[in-house]
Amino acid sequence: MGKINFISWNVNGVRAAAKKGFLEWLAQSPADIVAIQETKANPNQLGPNILGPDDYQSFWNSALRPGYSGVATYSKITPLRTQTEFPHPVLNNEGRILLQEFEQFYFLNVYFPNGKARKERLRYKLKFYEEFLKLIEKLQRKKPIVFCGDVNTAHREIDLARPKANEKISGFLPIEKKWLDRLITKGYLDSFRELHPNEVKYSWWSQRSGARERNVGWRIDNFFVSAELRKNIVAAEIHSEISGSDHAPISLELSFPT
Repeated sequence: MGKINFISWNVNGVRAAAKKGFLEWLAQSPADIVAIQETKANPNQLGPNILGPDDYQSFWNSALRPGYSGVATYSKITPLRTQTEFPHPVLNNEGRILLQEFEQFYFLNVYFPNGKARKERLRYKLKFYEEFLKLIEKLQRKKPIVFCGDVNTAHREIDLARPKANEKISGFLPIEKKWLDRLITKGYLDSFRELHPNEVKYSWWSQRSGARERNVGWRIDNFFVSAELRKNIVAAEIHSEISGSDHAPISLELSFPT
């Protein structure tokens, strides 16, 4: 299989991103697999330029609610199978997961819920976390896991510009960070931190108050891999120089023996 280049990007609306150069960026991308989140579109609303860009197959899971949530994966490698329906209803309601099986691993593109709006959404987010962990633990018995997306939680103080000011805000609550602790305890590796343990870099900035220009951000977009893939990690980066969304793309390169 050789080297595989992955990119994950919350595009904050794929149609809006297309107007800001997303398709031109994709055409020049070295990625074999590109996972996008918050597509805010159903495939029947999209033209062939977005659904079938050169060299890529595209796979979609959209929310029933128009203009909301949704994920899509562009791949140059044909998956063995693709899944958008899952055992627990909390994972199915809002078009938040695409699961694909490849020869060497399972790949999941995920847009995790945001819990800031109200207590009910925080409860939904925490339940989603729990059921997602059960899902990957079951899959892990068969093949290693690679999952990516907007996790909507910063793990450590190094992962956001103003940790003290956000201690009681969803996205940096102890109960949310505890789930990331459990994830890592169970053997899933934060690929960026594996290679850059002390680097301060963010993947999301508020669209208010010039936060991106001032680099007042959060690192809430991640690639996690099963511990057994640690030896396969070649590179993991955050591409904050690329605009077009309030999130930056993140990348992962894995190498497999041929």
